[in-house]
Amino acid sequence: MEKKKILVLGSTGSIGQQTLDVVRQNLDLFELEGISCNDNIELIEQQAQEFGIKKVAIANKKRLDKNRSGWYWGDEGIEEMIENSSAELVVIAISGAKSLLPTLRAIGKGKNIALASKEVMVLAGELVNQKIKERGVKLFPIDSEHSAIWQALRSGKSEEIEKIILTCSGGPFRNLDQGDFEKITVEQALNHPNWSMGRRITIDCATLMNKGLEFIEAKWLFDLKDEQIQVVIHPQSLIHSAIQFQDGSIMAQIGDKDMRVAIQYALTYPDRVKNSLNRISWWDGLKMDFEKPNFDKFPCLGYAMEASRVGGTMSVVLNAADEVAVRMFLEKKIKFTDIPKIVEKVMAKHRAIKNPSLNQILEVDVWARGEAEIRQ
Repeated sequence: MEKKKILVLGSTGSIGQQTLDVVRQNLDLFELEGISCNDNIELIEQQAQEFGIKKVAIANKKRLDKNRSGWYWGDEGIEEMIENSSAELVVIAISGAKSLLPTLRAIGKGKNIALASKEVMVLAGELVNQKIKERGVKLFPIDSEHSAIWQALRSGKSEEIEKIILTCSGGPFRNLDQGDFEKITVEQALNHPNWSMGRRITIDCATLMNKGLEFIEAKWLFDLKDEQIQVVIHPQSLIHSAIQFQDGSIMAQIGDKDMRVAIQYALTYPDRVKNSLNRISWWDGLKMDFEKPNFDKFPCLGYAMEASRVGGTMSVVLNAADEVAVRMFLEKKIKFTDIPKIVEKVMAKHRAIKNPSLNQILEVDVWARGEAEIRQ
């Protein structure tokens, strides 16, 4: 395959660092043209030096350093870096709703997208798909579940999908008695049994909100109806997701619990490149269990499905309220059980706008965050 020039937005986060590791192992295939982060200047400076990167963007203007020639500052600086880039592929690994505008800017510049930030499609799936079609660019999913579906689709056509099976580990509290949820600590919630991820996504996995956001993302990525998506608890996280086709055949993507597999596939697509990552050992007591999700214990999953059913800006409200609630939990201002309560209350106050414009999406996002702050 020919060498690709890429931007990595969110390079100091979990996915960003793993993306750079994939690049590090394949320097003959990729050229890192630019990277960005929120405010981890120390780490991003190390990354820039290691890879000889000239374009660096820092979202947090409070860290502005005029002595750093050529660096971009603020959220608008990230977009300016995209504008000035000749990269053909942009990896979107920015956490939260702040990932939307850079994604749209990259699409507008005709760049392909490797998407790790599920909030992009949760907030504006319909709008993003419209812009992708207009510009004739491609979107490659990085989330392990959506990458699995994307890979399984090589076995059939989109119109042949009967349903997709979206797998979920169940998080650290799958077997915890619901009566003990009030006592859950931040430290316990951050202890995911299978994956190493950022703080917000780890808490979302504990509430199962992450699977709800992935439900909405899958709907837009693969042009599905809600009833075509089935969430299945699979504690071992070996099947990353699967497609059931209309003839009853099921194609699953199975592999070790390492996000670098999905990242590498997005970067090298349509090729597969040999790597030295761990392989599954079939002789070490390999086991696969499956369960139905418990919506009573994990109401956030149900709220996400409801937001998907309502459509429009309801998913914007869902995500914004959850982001605020998770932050407050991480700051130890609220209980774990308050997270779904806040999400439910803010959603109940909102009347969804169908087919929203970008400005309406951004306005609703601000409103929902304000509502969530006062409902703690």
